[in-house]
Amino acid sequence: MTDSYAKGPSEPPIRDVTVGELLAEAARDNPDRLALIAGVPDPAARRQWTYAELYDDAQALARVLAEEFEQGERVAVWAGNVPEWVIVEFAAALAGVILVTVNPSFQARELQYILTQSRASGLLVQNNCRGNPLLQHAEQVRGECPELRWMACLDDMDSLLARGRESQQALPSVRPGDPVMIQYTSGTTGFPKGALLHHRGLINVALFSMALQGAGDAGVLVNPMPLFHTAGCGLAVLGAVGSQSTFVLPEMFEPGLILELIETYGARNLVGVPTMLVALLEHPDFGKRDLSSVRFIGSGAATVPTTLVRRLEETLNAPFSIAFGQTECSPTATLTLPSDSVEDKASSVGRAMPHTEAKIVDPETGEIAPVGTLGEFCTRGYHVMLEYFDMPQATEKTIDADGWLHTGDLCTMDKRGYFTVEGRLKDMIIRGGENIYPREIEEALFRHPSVAEVAVVGLPHDRWGEEVGCFLRPTPGQELDQEALFSYLRENLSPQKTPRLWFEVENFPLTGSGKIQKFKLRELWQNGEFSPME
Repeated sequence: MTDSYAKGPSEPPIRDVTVGELLAEAARDNPDRLALIAGVPDPAARRQWTYAELYDDAQALARVLAEEFEQGERVAVWAGNVPEWVIVEFAAALAGVILVTVNPSFQARELQYILTQSRASGLLVQNNCRGNPLLQHAEQVRGECPELRWMACLDDMDSLLARGRESQQALPSVRPGDPVMIQYTSGTTGFPKGALLHHRGLINVALFSMALQGAGDAGVLVNPMPLFHTAGCGLAVLGAVGSQSTFVLPEMFEPGLILELIETYGARNLVGVPTMLVALLEHPDFGKRDLSSVRFIGSGAATVPTTLVRRLEETLNAPFSIAFGQTECSPTATLTLPSDSVEDKASSVGRAMPHTEAKIVDPETGEIAPVGTLGEFCTRGYHVMLEYFDMPQATEKTIDADGWLHTGDLCTMDKRGYFTVEGRLKDMIIRGGENIYPREIEEALFRHPSVAEVAVVGLPHDRWGEEVGCFLRPTPGQELDQEALFSYLRENLSPQKTPRLWFEVENFPLTGSGKIQKFKLRELWQNGEFSPME
């Protein structure tokens, strides 16, 4: 290859099924297999559903939704990682309504924005999630959401299911290309937009990901990812149901609980964003639990440092796979495979997904860049969202006339079609007219034993326009030494790339999917929230 353009493989074939049909198949093929387990801390309180029971509940709730809403109307779900969320996901798909997912850490005003922007007609809400009074917030803003006419509490699911089992409501015909979900962008750069996703995209990304990563056979999957995010309700839920596996759903990400669930249920798949995987490695139970059942480690949604890949593969004796993409592409565009070399898994995000295209373009001209040249990553295929809901101008800026999704990610492609992420267009730091890419600095610092997590951010500067700022969380039991870290970087990077502003943090502001919110770090710094390291 001489141009940065690649096509994914033509196998496995694309499946033209809906989310509801996927569950119906599993219930038909393996009705008595465990489908869903509530991964709460108390083993005695862990509710379970077989595939037959899960499908029965989903159909009952679907009939209630079909009575209340026309096909294509929006219904929001606001809850934590509870089994009722999964039932709602399949019920909405069967009823032909579009599910709007809402982050359970949101407060009343954030909920009001989502319900209003999505023009939601209904809301299914949990009473309380980790101390956040969701139902109370919903009641507070209910009158300010013009199209919201129906609301039900998920804590009263039994009553909803009883009503559905008495109903004679017919369910509509739903097609694979129909919209099924609105997922709001996670907000690493500010205001969220609602990506309108369809059945075909979500299902095939999940099935291809499981199959290509070697995790597609029936087994047990413990999912620490939040359900309101595509990695949770898309890759994990649909991947599990598509492979007719047992889906264990922790109610929250607590590293000790995740490790116990993996050991108890013999989970074969360990997945999570880098911040989660680091927390698992740092937990005192990591070396005490029997994790020998793990056959696959998957990550994505953020930069995956090379040292983390190597450490996990060596510790668990299982292959690592990195998924790269964003909500707007359901959410995966490229993938590394278990069969890839350690070098490729540690330094790239793999090749294009099956039946998709990918290219690197010059951000200024839009022309395809030569192999090895840095540019914007674009992708096209069945996985691309339909639009940003009710935002035509934002959609036009993101999906061009030829159907290419412009991701805003800065990448390179080698002559074999492997892509490497260098950062975000909006994250790029311009210091004195020179472009600096944070990921290069972050990768170097992550290799230092005293650094557990790092974020490099461009901070406003009167002379240089932007200065390189570095925010660090130390490895437990280690102390950060600014002079030592500065000298360490100077041995590896040129002077202009070495941060001049250093800050130690206890925790990073994160999106619900675990990505560091660099714009919030910048805002907090401008508000004087951080003191420089000494």
